[in-house]
Amino acid sequence: MKYNVLMIAAALATAEAQAQEPLTPEMLWQLGRISAEAVSPDGKEVIYGVTYYDLAENKSEKNLFRIPVSGGDAQQVTTGEGGESVVHIDGASGAITYLYKGQLWQLTPGNAEPKQLTDQATPLQNVRLAPDGKHILFTQAVPLKKVRSADRYDDLSKSDAYVYDALDYRHWDTWADGTYNHVFYATYSNGEIGMPIDIMAGEPYHTPQQPFGGREDAIWSPDGKSILYVSKKSVGTAYAQSTNTDIYRYELATAKTTNLTAGMMGYDQSPTYSPDGQRLAWLSMAEDGYESDKNDIVVFDKRTTKRHNLTSHWDGTVNSYRWANDGRTIWFTAAVKGTIQLFEIRLADNLADVGAANIRQISKGQHDITGIVGQAGNHLVVSLTDMNHAAELYRFDLATNKLAKITSVNDGRYAGIAKSKVEARITKATDGKELLSWIIYPPDFDPAKKYPTLLYCQGGPQGALSQFYSYRWNFQLIAAQGYIVVAPNRRGMPGYGVEWNEQISGDWGGQAIRDYLSAIDDMAKEPYVDTDRLGAVGASYGGYSVFMLAGIHGNRFKTFIAHDGLFDMRSWYGTTEELFFANKDLGGPYWDKRNEKVYTDFNPITHVTRWNTPILIVQGGKDYRVGIEQGLEAFQAAQLRGIKSRLLYLPDENHWVLSPQNAIVWQREFFRWLEETL
Repeated sequence: MKYNVLMIAAALATAEAQAQEPLTPEMLWQLGRISAEAVSPDGKEVIYGVTYYDLAENKSEKNLFRIPVSGGDAQQVTTGEGGESVVHIDGASGAITYLYKGQLWQLTPGNAEPKQLTDQATPLQNVRLAPDGKHILFTQAVPLKKVRSADRYDDLSKSDAYVYDALDYRHWDTWADGTYNHVFYATYSNGEIGMPIDIMAGEPYHTPQQPFGGREDAIWSPDGKSILYVSKKSVGTAYAQSTNTDIYRYELATAKTTNLTAGMMGYDQSPTYSPDGQRLAWLSMAEDGYESDKNDIVVFDKRTTKRHNLTSHWDGTVNSYRWANDGRTIWFTAAVKGTIQLFEIRLADNLADVGAANIRQISKGQHDITGIVGQAGNHLVVSLTDMNHAAELYRFDLATNKLAKITSVNDGRYAGIAKSKVEARITKATDGKELLSWIIYPPDFDPAKKYPTLLYCQGGPQGALSQFYSYRWNFQLIAAQGYIVVAPNRRGMPGYGVEWNEQISGDWGGQAIRDYLSAIDDMAKEPYVDTDRLGAVGASYGGYSVFMLAGIHGNRFKTFIAHDGLFDMRSWYGTTEELFFANKDLGGPYWDKRNEKVYTDFNPITHVTRWNTPILIVQGGKDYRVGIEQGLEAFQAAQLRGIKSRLLYLPDENHWVLSPQNAIVWQREFFRWLEETL
């Protein structure tokens, strides 16, 4: 499956000529998905990836493109089947070194064909070249423990058993097999890699972090004399109960490792040096075991040997950040009232003088700025979405604070797709506080008609309900089928201050559920809402919310859909892998009497005797965050109670749905259920 610029342009022109139609699942999966890679060192170009999915083949292909930051025509620079990611752009020659199928390749200006640089027997991962280009770092899996029976017993090579002595026996969608991801470095010259050195030799710890860490977890120091890496250096049961990652510095000359964040007990990650190498920044959470704690930017100043929390007095939580080229400013993104915006921190010579007054929001609008790609002169290159548009790259003018679009990967397709009106609605919550909900209307909305309406329950539970564009929970797609969507920013979501964000912990079935009911009851007052056709849908904590509402909704809803939801908090505590999450948000184990309310009043299974409404239950077979027993228990309870119910079981999916064809099945069954029951 190969794409080039002319083919894409032709397809877009064809789509533009078509009349606008409601979005369908198949159309959604035809969109190109942008991944921002890098701004060129001279600030004139941005390199980005575009992934397209082939539904018939059930696979994807990602290729790299380049486009002027000032805008203009895009040029496709790779055509290989699979996926490429940029490793380095040479400032002098403009050569692009990229990783493709575990090997390094290079494209040089004037040459149409790429050159393969490496030919390693073991594929390379998370590659970074040293600043002088003479060394390379990468990660690989290293076998350290004999967990599998065939490794423990030489005479039983055909056996398939696992033996564990402690927790952390599985994570996300993978069973622990005794291997650990480690950081390696080696000499490097013209594609030749010397003997790799494992800087974590013998340690039963992971870098990158599991399960979602990547290239950001291991970096070179500016002088190339040391490597910084992120790791959670605990094992077994302690690993499952902790979020304490630290940033370590390994010195090449002495092989000495130093913990740079000793005594900082929460997540410490995403280390990045200032351009002059004199300051080191990272993201930090304070509390061990709290994965959604306030995320701050901490900077260590080499000159004073002190570290400073730059955002401690700012009432919000940081998503991501980037240094300015001159090292005088740090930009970051954060949730703000149902959106994600850009902020800046103006740094002082003395970092102790930096306070909340040095922080200001610099972007506005009904959108999500999902990432800062890099700086190009007086502009930032950012990725941006809203509920009607997948990500594209934009140019943010630092002088005027205005956005200008750079890429147009999906413009032609969207020209043929009808858009939804998205508006904010404020409701008074039961405690008197303002509750913002996003209301998404069908493209041909007519206020004189009545519409079935869905309450969307967000997961997390501390996930922001902002202007995201999902390829599964896609509000534009749902609205296009004729439904109004009500998406409340209930308690627990970032963007409304730290206190609002923290109110969900220990109170899963309390104020957050009341917020949901307040939002749907308020919206139901509108004459165009058909109060006889209300539904509630959601996944993860959203699925939990649906299970809870099924027992307490007072006949408001006519149908429910719960994906990977928590049904029985006792069995969930006994099977979920990241126990730090359960310990923080539920208070701890079910045998502790102090947590009795969580496992009774806030436990959906406690209210199952009042279930009386049709429900579709979706469960992933490889979901170890919310184990398979949760969906099966809920389905069995509904069936035995004689309630119309259906189980959609996806044996090869985890907490998400990643396979293109499985995603289409998910969406078809989602809408088929709504057609039957609403």
